[in-house]
Amino acid sequence: MSFFRRPFSRRKGDDGQDNQTSTAPAVVDEAEISDGSLHFVFEKAGNDSQPSYQEASGAPVEVQSPLGYAVGPVTIIFLNISKMIGTGVYSTPSSILKGTGSVGLSMIYWFIGFLTSLASLSVYLEYAAYFPNRSGSEVVYLEQAYPRPKWFFPTTFAVQSVLLSFSSGNAIVLAQYLFRINGHVPTNWELKGVAVAGYTVAVLFVAFNTRISYFLSNAIGIVKVTTLVFISITGLVVLGGHTKVADPHVNFRHSFDGQATPYGLTNALVKIIFSYAGYENAFNVVSEIKNPIKQIRRNGFIALLIVTILYVLANVAYFAAVPKEELVKSNQIAAGLFFTAVFGSSNAVKGLNFLIALSSFGNLVAVLLGQSRLIRECGRQGVLPFPRFWASTRPFGTPLGPYMVKWLLTLLMILAPPAGDAFNFIVDLQSYPSSFFNFLMSIGIYIIRWRRRRLGLPRPAFRAWDVVVIFNILVYIYLLVMPWYPPVTGKYGGDVSFWYATYVVTGLGILAACAIYYFFWSTVLPRIGNYRIRQEVLELGSGAQSHRILKVPIEELAEWDATHDVVGRPLDSARAQSDQSTKGEQGDGRELKA
Repeated sequence: MSFFRRPFSRRKGDDGQDNQTSTAPAVVDEAEISDGSLHFVFEKAGNDSQPSYQEASGAPVEVQSPLGYAVGPVTIIFLNISKMIGTGVYSTPSSILKGTGSVGLSMIYWFIGFLTSLASLSVYLEYAAYFPNRSGSEVVYLEQAYPRPKWFFPTTFAVQSVLLSFSSGNAIVLAQYLFRINGHVPTNWELKGVAVAGYTVAVLFVAFNTRISYFLSNAIGIVKVTTLVFISITGLVVLGGHTKVADPHVNFRHSFDGQATPYGLTNALVKIIFSYAGYENAFNVVSEIKNPIKQIRRNGFIALLIVTILYVLANVAYFAAVPKEELVKSNQIAAGLFFTAVFGSSNAVKGLNFLIALSSFGNLVAVLLGQSRLIRECGRQGVLPFPRFWASTRPFGTPLGPYMVKWLLTLLMILAPPAGDAFNFIVDLQSYPSSFFNFLMSIGIYIIRWRRRRLGLPRPAFRAWDVVVIFNILVYIYLLVMPWYPPVTGKYGGDVSFWYATYVVTGLGILAACAIYYFFWSTVLPRIGNYRIRQEVLELGSGAQSHRILKVPIEELAEWDATHDVVGRPLDSARAQSDQSTKGEQGDGRELKA
């Protein structure tokens, strides 16, 4: 790798001894670059991606994906679509109209949702171009953008990701619509029981075979698209005056009449972003995609464009059939009002409830597929206990450990909280840390660009425009700041009976608790116990690998460092890995130098 060879440089090591202080980047061997404080190792996976360099403290790249390569163009499209089209487009139009105050502004907000999603998609895609052989999206991107303090961001993100990985909200929605099909009003425990059963069925569908679970996701995605296409076409028929709706154009005549408040606009934007959430789902399975950057760049955009067009047409249909005042005041879903206005048939509404229930189930499956890979990648970093549990894909070639954790946490969050304040609070709690980490990811793009220029690494296969990255940063600043702004009805006027920003403070408290835990784990305890922390690579079979964090006594530290490379492999194994990487580089040298 003569292209990368530069004079070697080192800085003060863990042993406290001063080394050379030159700031020039260096090559330690043919598969490693160092700037003295960070070490970047050459990696090449079996998903036909370009070779890449990643900081050595990150989870090891699995040369052969233990989850296979079953994700093709159709699956990429429907993985994203199945997560995006849940209940948002059916349930949020009324609250978005109420927040924006007018039909015209609410329609603009649906287009703004496309722009914010496209900007975030571009940021994710640039990260994936840097690290095209790792699944898990945010796990990998935060780990690599902020490798120091060592293991800090992996620890913080892993803890909050696992603790807040439940899908109780979507499971409850599924149960609600299953009961609406037959018109039964459930008791609290009936609702919870059906939610548990529905989520359990979703987990069983994905637990035993990866290929079948993707097929199921695709099939339900097709049904979701077909449902929105039907609503959209019906809306156009209504606009043409071919139904019993008396005046289908009334909402469009003075479409910008109305008044909005800062709290209402913020709440509407949150609802819009919620409705589009899922555009990033394919990045959770990057290592299972052949030629991932090209495939996600094309098919991820296709999925987002399809959903945007259907969202806009569905809202046109709602506004054509249902008066604005009725939409604002109603607690029913907008699609239910639409079907009643157009067809006036209880059977039609029952059919719609079935389709929305199926859409909710498909959303559970898509989230399980994506988040299981994200949680698995958290476990592969080594910062969670029992790395084998998180990273193993035995016996079915699926991530059973993450599936089991999500199932248990979701059951707990369905059964434990009472209805009302506690449930709403827990659902809100998931949003703020997510915005915080997405903000850090957007900033991290510039950190990675600066670092790669300094090391002389080539440009990625995809690079987001600066204006897009800055727009993404501003959106997340807005989402971090505006939740502190009180609603017009006062500090107790949120969706809970207590202080409206309690979930924000609690979310920040969780992040602070993770930081305190990290400080004691990485600094205080090693000093007290007279040891240092090192990482070791675990080989788990079927291509699965993970890091394990070890406590190495100080008197054994020199021997450990002399017999292991920076990734944590014994040197004999590391040389074999280096030879394999070198062969991969020689086969892809043209792409490396492009």
